[in-house]
Amino acid sequence: MDDAPQRYAPDSHLDGRTLLVAAAYVVLCRPGAEHHEVLLQLRRGTGYMDGHWATLAGHVDPGESVHEAAVREAAEEAGIDIDPADLVPLTVLHRFERGGPAVEQRVDVFFTATRWRGVPTVREVDKAAAMGWFPLDELPEPVVPHERLVLETLASGSPVPAVLSLPG
Repeated sequence: MDDAPQRYAPDSHLDGRTLLVAAAYVVLCRPGAEHHEVLLQLRRGTGYMDGHWATLAGHVDPGESVHEAAVREAAEEAGIDIDPADLVPLTVLHRFERGGPAVEQRVDVFFTATRWRGVPTVREVDKAAAMGWFPLDELPEPVVPHERLVLETLASGSPVPAVLSLPG
């Protein structure tokens, strides 16, 4: 009997099952003149939603918690250090296609953060063309659609549901 730990191999067990892809999102917030502002970056060169504004985000790596992924992505993309204790859960967004292939679904975990160390700047120049602060109620165009949904829900002042589903 082999006592070696079993490793996850995404293609070895699918057989019609769903593969969940997890990602961590960090919505950096700061007080603005009239309303809170959020940090967004303009995507480029990624092959996904290039030309759209987006929060700090990325996939959860194997063996990594969603909190660790959020902290890592904030450091990689904006050069800032966030204490995991300063990540406040905002919502979980479950993305899927109705009637689509049962191969992949997305689980996006959104956090807000109002405390960090460092000054946010573009660190991955091959993946972001710009970075800036925007009033939460005056987002630039275009914003990655599923991120816009979360940001507009946050801006509405209504409680953000613990879990959202798209297409819902």
